[in-house]
Amino acid sequence: MSTEKRGEDAAPGEEVRGWFAGRLPAGWFTQTPEVLVDREEITVVGPLGELDVEADASPAARAAAADGRARRFREETRDHRIEIAREAELKFSRTVSWGVICGDRKVMFTTLSVPVMTRLRQSERRVLDTLVEAGVARSRSDALAWCVRLVGEHEESWLGQLREALRRVGEVRAEGPQA
Repeated sequence: MSTEKRGEDAAPGEEVRGWFAGRLPAGWFTQTPEVLVDREEITVVGPLGELDVEADASPAARAAAADGRARRFREETRDHRIEIAREAELKFSRTVSWGVICGDRKVMFTTLSVPVMTRLRQSERRVLDTLVEAGVARSRSDALAWCVRLVGEHEESWLGQLREALRRVGEVRAEGPQA
């Protein structure tokens, strides 16, 4: 089945990225922003460029400058970002989240927290409970999110290969017979 026939839940990532490339104002970001798409959310994260701090500034000063620059961008673009997000949400039936990269810091303004159905066996729940008891996480939900982030950080190369393979499968499926 082609992506065109799957309806609103299957808006191709390339279409979404192309739409944002054409819709975002020039000058907001120093490079093309990263646009990530899943079933519920579109996340737009763009680089703001170099910080205006002394070369020998301390890490704390650089972090404060990055946070300040991100906050300034957030405030200055708020109304326009809301307008763009509303248009995208109507067009693609997904919530839009925003973030920036400033220096070596990534600052997210809005993100969607989606409950995910899980069926865990006792041994898996014990892992989560151990993380909660050790103070690594506040709840089982936080512990599960922590585990997912850890796998994402340590297996990024493998996950990238898997995403690429899935993208290729989607292309082949779209080229197949139309039912």
